Amino acid sequence: MDLPLVVPAIAAIPYYRDVQLGWTPWVEIDEARVRDFATATGERNWLHTDADRAEQESPWKGLVAPGALLISLVPSLLPELLVLVGWSAAINSAVEELRFPTPVRVGRRVRMTATLGRGRSLPRGGCRLPIDVSFEADAGAEPVCTGRVIYIYYP
Repeated sequence: MDLPLVVPAIAAIPYYRDVQLGWTPWVEIDEARVRDFATATGERNWLHTDADRAEQESPWKGLVAPGALLISLVPSLLPELLVLVGWSAAINSAVEELRFPTPVRVGRRVRMTATLGRGRSLPRGGCRLPIDVSFEADAGAEPVCTGRVIYIYYP
């Protein structure tokens, strides 16, 4: 499948149910990204912010990325996979079934795939679209983050 998938109109979303999109490009999870995220969110957990302590005490022998950092990548990565023509406003209305089965060590790369759910029409030409997302790291086959994001699009 060519990426991104271009959906020609909001009204066409229901026809794309269960379409699995490909993978985004890799994104590096480096110490600067984790530090900036920690600063922006007030994160203070030493597993994410104290490299010396993490090297000594962490079961992973180094810093790991906050799970919230991974899910925060969805809005910037989704356009790599999906373009919806004809919307003027989009609202990220929910995150459901969020899981972080495996931590991401700082210095690894991640990428995301997505599967479109059952889109529902809304008043005024809008659409509610659930999207199942999954992240993998370059260090293993097991997902590092899975969940469902729900966007509401309006023309």
